[in-house]
Amino acid sequence: MKQLSGLDASFLVLETPEAPMHIGAVALLDPSSRGGALSFDEFRTFLAERLAAAPIFRQRLVDDPTGIGKPYWIDDPDFDLDHHLERAEVPEPGGWRQLRALMEWEFSQPLDRARPLWQLTFAEGLGELELATGERLPAGAIALLTKVHHAAIDGLSGAEILAALFDISPDGRLEGLPQDWRPPPPPGTLELLGRAGRNLAAKPFEVAETVRHTLTGAIRAGATWAVGRVEPPPSLFTAPRSRLNAPITRERTWDGVVLPLSGIKAIKDAVPGTTVNDVVLAVCSGALRDYLEERGELPDEPLVAMAPVSVREAHEKSDLGNRVSAMLVSLATEIADPVERLRSIHRGTHRSKAYQRAVGADTLTDYTRFLPFTFAGLATRLYSRMHLSRYHRPIFNLVITNVPGPQVPLYLAGARLMAHVGAGPIFDGMGMILVIFSYDGGLAIGVTSCRSILPDPDRFCALLEGSFAELGAAVRDRSAEGHQTP
Repeated sequence: MKQLSGLDASFLVLETPEAPMHIGAVALLDPSSRGGALSFDEFRTFLAERLAAAPIFRQRLVDDPTGIGKPYWIDDPDFDLDHHLERAEVPEPGGWRQLRALMEWEFSQPLDRARPLWQLTFAEGLGELELATGERLPAGAIALLTKVHHAAIDGLSGAEILAALFDISPDGRLEGLPQDWRPPPPPGTLELLGRAGRNLAAKPFEVAETVRHTLTGAIRAGATWAVGRVEPPPSLFTAPRSRLNAPITRERTWDGVVLPLSGIKAIKDAVPGTTVNDVVLAVCSGALRDYLEERGELPDEPLVAMAPVSVREAHEKSDLGNRVSAMLVSLATEIADPVERLRSIHRGTHRSKAYQRAVGADTLTDYTRFLPFTFAGLATRLYSRMHLSRYHRPIFNLVITNVPGPQVPLYLAGARLMAHVGAGPIFDGMGMILVIFSYDGGLAIGVTSCRSILPDPDRFCALLEGSFAELGAAVRDRSAEGHQTP
């Protein structure tokens, strides 16, 4: 039995009927690599054999009986695999648009908190698809739609689920996994009350230590800016108002695009000092600028993105839950020139990283420990019901999360993974999340929003491709001009 951290619990607190707090993806699988079709029954048998590879599959929540403390993860004594598997048929003609609609519907549905917080949908009926990387997905391919509550995983721990399901060869096998799983009996009320009492007794000491740590970090950060005489990164509630920051609806919109990772790296190499993450942020920034400008809604001030940063140690990689900090970055959307926008973003990420080091990466995680779970949940529902996000500046405009994936082909039950396009949660006042995942030479950008904020995600994805092409062309032009200059 393990208690959720404050950060894990915050995703339960933020959850409302309009804002289910799960993350997920569409994984496109080509079964031709296994020499034949992959049936649902074969997939179910395969998954049953892999359950022991990731604890999240069989763990559910149990509440603190006082209502004040955070819930606990326990092994579910009533676990039933069939509660977590769905089989679906992509409507004819089985194209990307039909798959998108299925994903949007699935991602709008909340998970059942009385069971382990995940679901897999095995979608058949896909027609032939051509990926942006130039590869073709033949008719008869499978789409696996995944959904896991954010309270259970972050980007890197989510990679552990990938490791449990996928192999690096078509005939790969995980050895030594126990198949005779027997959960311990669930904890009783007295045991939970005892834990709650011990946690409450420790709170004053934890608060004092956290405040001391914060003050030390603030002094260190102030000295950093004073000595370096540089502008600090954006702070909370300073982002401009935009269409992204309105109250949300239940109806999700989702789409994605896969860009060649080699093209991203070529841009990075041509603009000294920049990183792959800087280039990805610049591509997203260009699409956001164009999308808002088309509607006459581009703010004069730059949009601000929250970029999660993992603070997970090597020994914590298999742990449930979230080990992330947050970095606020200006997206420089007020700058028209794509190369200058990239350079400005690079300066901004550099400042944000320096600030994060000075303050301490664990500051966000430290304060979420003191979240009064029940009262915070009531406050979230009241905030959503009264649409209070209309009456203050956004905390930030959107989330852009970048998770590096393996650069070799992966296989599930022998079927090759062709693309993995992510999705994430949104909430009132933060109506867009861009999930970036690099895999086997491609870089997928998954776009999640809702119908009232982004009714045309396919248009936004077209602008992402256009932004990438524009930035690449501008970098090549600058390089050519530089070679011609004496």
